[in-house]
Parts: sequence; structure tokens; C-alpha cells
Amino acid sequence: MNAKDLVALQNANESLFEIDSNLNRLVKKIELLSYLNPLNTEKEKQRFFASKYTGNPILKYPKIKFHPYKLHRMLFSQRLERITDQKVQKLYQDIIYYYSNMAQCIQTIGEPKKFYYNSLRLYGSPTEKDVQNAQFILHYSNETERADMEKIYSPDDAKAYFDEFSKLYDFPLNIKLSTAIAADAMVSNSTQTLLIKKNTKFSKNQLLTLANHEIGVHLVTTYNGIEQPLKIFSNGFPRNVETQEGLAVFSEYMSGALTLERLKTLAYRVLASDSLIKGYSFSDTFDLIHGTYKLNRNDAFSITMRVHRGGGFTKDRLYLSGLKKIYKRHQRGEAMDTLLTGKVTMDYEADIVNLQDLGLASPITHRNIAFKENKNENATLDFILNHLK
Repeated sequence: MNAKDLVALQNANESLFEIDSNLNRLVKKIELLSYLNPLNTEKEKQRFFASKYTGNPILKYPKIKFHPYKLHRMLFSQRLERITDQKVQKLYQDIIYYYSNMAQCIQTIGEPKKFYYNSLRLYGSPTEKDVQNAQFILHYSNETERADMEKIYSPDDAKAYFDEFSKLYDFPLNIKLSTAIAADAMVSNSTQTLLIKKNTKFSKNQLLTLANHEIGVHLVTTYNGIEQPLKIFSNGFPRNVETQEGLAVFSEYMSGALTLERLKTLAYRVLASDSLIKGYSFSDTFDLIHGTYKLNRNDAFSITMRVHRGGGFTKDRLYLSGLKKIYKRHQRGEAMDTLLTGKVTMDYEADIVNLQDLGLASPITHRNIAFKENKNENATLDFILNHLK
């Protein structure tokens, strides 16, 4: 959309764009993961191991850079009745409630009970089917160790790999090394930056996985969202994690990067989230993953820490259910373009179509290259994905 058309659209929908702009200014401050990544993970991991897995970690978090109560007041002061289209008005009402819940989550990080219940409102808890799917995946024997799974590449090697991979896409790639992230790599939506964890090693398969996951989906939806007339596509629709992570892991599958080991990691995350819901402590969850399921202690700690951080964080359960839903969608022959318009969700697909019909949303510029051709050659993965409940 050119500048002249955008101005005309804004003039014709003045109230909507004013509210959208106000929310954009307010929710920029609410990037939950930037507050939820512990500052002392490595130190507490060593202390936990030294205690023979009994001394629960005491994690520290970044300070909040906004005033939560003031933010809530500003969110709910928006005059949504000025939006004439009832469907769009309802969408923005849901958006405000969603970001209010997100702010409450940030406000209560480190207060276990309060944060836990706020987190549940955003991410829910694993269903019985989710747990059964996880157990189904974990009953498969590990695959033979492959040469491309050996972790021999440095963060600088990873940066070079991602720089080269990004040439397949028509947007700039900003990369920053970081010690303040829980994952080996992640996208910061607000700064359009791919963060790479310092002091870690990567395998060749992991680089392919991260490239298709982080660049192929998370940055694609970041840049598509930026190009939409309404800022909410960039900031995120309510409960978008399941769809976005489902697309990202599906991108791994289509590119041929997904492995049974990776699928098992998603299954462990579901079981860790389920153990949290059942009231297990950090040590109990770690014992389940490391002691019962025999996952190595470093990976078991990482999975446990991701779920127990803040006081209890169930976001990780959504990767597997998201993959299942996106895979089923692909099997039905349905296109993914609508889901790549920004940080959106399947639950609001009808709202996206409505915005497109009203001229308030544009067709996407950037597509995922992995979705063009299925390069998966692992029959076991196909069997598993076809039999998830």
C-alpha cells in the first residue's frame, strides 16, 4: 500500500487508526519474554546440580520498565464505541483484554501463585489429549546419532549461516549476540532482531532448524505485520502463540530439518507443563524428565526452567498442539497466507478476512520458502503427525 492510499484509508477510518496507534504506543512496552528470561540461569543451574537436584533455583529477572497500573488505565480508556464496524470493535476489545493480562503477567513475575494464574489465562494448560500425544511420541526409540547433530558451530558461525540463509528473503536481518535469553536463538519482534545465545554451540541440523523457525516464520510474520496498515498485526493478536509456534515448527518439518529428537523436546515440554499444573516443584519436574524419561540433565534443566520460570509458565505446551493443528490444516490443503499476515492466530482468521474485505489489511509480501515443497524424508515423523489426537 502506497503512502497516498494509506492516508486516504486513515482519513476514512480516523477513530480506528487513532485507537490502533494508541495501543501500539502502549503495548510496545509489553514484551513478556524480555522480562521472563532469567538473569542468572547458568549460576543457578550449577547450584542445582551441586545440590544433587534438590535445591530449587532462585531465579532473578529484569526490572519492569513501565508502570503497570498506569498502563492498565490507559488501555481501558480507549473509546472503542467509536469503531463503527462491530466485528472490528469486538476484535479490539479482545486485544485490550489480552494485553491487560500480559501486563499483569509481567507485573507478577517472581510471585509464584499470582504469576501462575495470570499465565494460565494467557496460555492455558495441557489437555488430556496433549499429554497422550506427548507420551505417544516419547515411546519411540531414539534415532541413530547423525553427524549433522554434533554441536560444533560457534555463535559467530551461526551468525554467518543465518546471514547467508536470509538472502532467500527480501527483508533485512539484524543479529545480536545475547546472554539474556533462555533459548539458543529467538526473535525480538519489537526490534526486528534475531538474538543468538552466547556461550553455546550449534549443530548443522540445529542451524537449519532455527533458520526455518526463526527467520522463515517469526521474522516473516514480523515484517509482514509491519507492512499492514494496522499496527496490531505487528504487535500481535490475542493468544497468537499456538498458531505462530505451530507454523514455525511446521516450517522445520517442511524444510526437512525436523527430527524425532526435536519432536520429543516438544513432548517433554508438554509433560513439564502438565507436571506444573499438577503441583510438582522444580525438582519434581526435573526428576520426571531426567530421572524417569532419562533425558540428559542439561536439556532436562532447560525444559524445567522454561516451564517453572516466573512462578509457572505454560507457553511451551503450545508448540506441539500448534504443530498438530497446522499439520492438519496442511493435510486439508488449506493455504497458510492468512496466518502469515502478522502475529495472528487461527482463532481470529475470520476477523483477518473481514479486515481484508474492509480494505484494512493487505495481502502478504513475504512468504515462507519451506512451505513450497515438502522435503521431509522421515517416515516416522509422518506416521506420528498423522496419528496425533
